[in-house]
Amino acid sequence: MLLGGQIANAQTPAPVFVLNSLDGNVSVVDPVTWTEKKRIPTGKEPHHLYLTPDEKSVIVANALSDSLTFIDPRTAEVQRTVTGILDPYHLRFSPDMKWFVTAANRLDHIDIYRWDGKNPTLVKRIATGKTPSHLWIDSKSTTIWSTMQDSNELVTIDLATQTLKSRVPTGPMPADVFVTPDDKTLLVGLTGGNGVEVYDVSAGTPRKVKTLTTGKGAHAFRAMGDRKHVFVSNRVANSISQIDYTTLQVVATLPGPSGPDCMEVSKDGKTLLVASRWAQKLSVIDIPSRKLVRQVNVGKSPHGVWTLDHAGRY
Repeated sequence: MLLGGQIANAQTPAPVFVLNSLDGNVSVVDPVTWTEKKRIPTGKEPHHLYLTPDEKSVIVANALSDSLTFIDPRTAEVQRTVTGILDPYHLRFSPDMKWFVTAANRLDHIDIYRWDGKNPTLVKRIATGKTPSHLWIDSKSTTIWSTMQDSNELVTIDLATQTLKSRVPTGPMPADVFVTPDDKTLLVGLTGGNGVEVYDVSAGTPRKVKTLTTGKGAHAFRAMGDRKHVFVSNRVANSISQIDYTTLQVVATLPGPSGPDCMEVSKDGKTLLVASRWAQKLSVIDIPSRKLVRQVNVGKSPHGVWTLDHAGRY
């Protein structure tokens, strides 16, 4: 593992980043020795992170500090901090790399920024429902979907005109969103329920198709990378469900210790990294055997988990 000013090479695995929401910092974990190498101070309540389109920076969104921390994904060195981004709870770039979108969880709005390759410029602030949670943008960069955690809704936003197109009711406390590669099927995790709602979004306005029972507190998604399966963490049930999104069936259950939240999948598709929110640990799951193989001590209320050496997002 190379940190600091050393030069990374192609054989060196990229570090794993774990966002410690209540500590206001990021744990940097060596994926070879599975030890925490250092902690990077960020701002208050870092919850989610996202790679820039040029893959030169991973952006940590600091919700209570109204700021973004840019970190080198290979060396784990802080590059810069951007301020004046109001309540960036969740964040996402459009696939065409023109737009940067944030969900303001405590301020009840979604911000759409134009991205020039380096800095975000606010174009539109859209008032939404109560407590916007997670975002997804379609493959054509035309549509944003976002859950409203406390008003139990799924909203659809037209990206070209920056207008709210539709609002449909969901089950209790909708959280993360996952959309299939063909942009036809949308999944919503119900943190206040015990499963995942499935919507047909092929015709525009989402239409509920069915609900998959996974476990209490269904929350965050992470695709396995095989363009067939997606994991969902069941925060209350302390489990992780594997969903075949081509058949819309739950096909396996994996352990999810101590309030599983965000997840990451290793590049080879064999290892699932899970933020165990209530235990202050990063849990490492072997996917083929469906077993917990180790845990790494991190900070308080670990949330976002990410590494550059990850499997595909579908």
